[in-house]
Amino acid sequence: MFRLPQVLRTCTQAIGGLRQSILQAPLARPVLPSLSQLQRHLQATPASCTEKVNITFEFPDGTQQKVTVKEGDNLLEAVLDNNVDIDGFGACEGTLACSTCHLILPEAVYEQLSSDISEEEMDMLDLAYGLTETSRLGCACHVTKELFEGVVIKVPEGINDQR
Repeated sequence: MFRLPQVLRTCTQAIGGLRQSILQAPLARPVLPSLSQLQRHLQATPASCTEKVNITFEFPDGTQQKVTVKEGDNLLEAVLDNNVDIDGFGACEGTLACSTCHLILPEAVYEQLSSDISEEEMDMLDLAYGLTETSRLGCACHVTKELFEGVVIKVPEGINDQR
């Protein structure tokens, strides 16, 4: 015949041991990187590519901010990495799911990049505030020294987040 106090003590000890092993066990679910971190990793340029490109962002009020960007980065990264103050810029983190990284390129740069426009980017641009003939999404434009050195990129007057 079992004595109730002894059974309770045995169960309590078993539960305590189980609790201790759970607390000491490593997390079962790993911490995953964000989508933007994965995209940056996939689009990373070779370590030997350390060219810097000088770009200027011009705001609607005429003020300008000059930045230095690594060749191979996209314009979304250029804005975020250089703390260019554009409210709400890049809300979808470069997944082509919004139009908040909408920028206005000089015509010569736009012409060189126009063959790279995807259907998804065109759909998002249709929702952009202040759309122009040379509008592109910053997340889809990768910087090259040849194309972007010394370029002035205009920031539209507003942002339209359609997510």
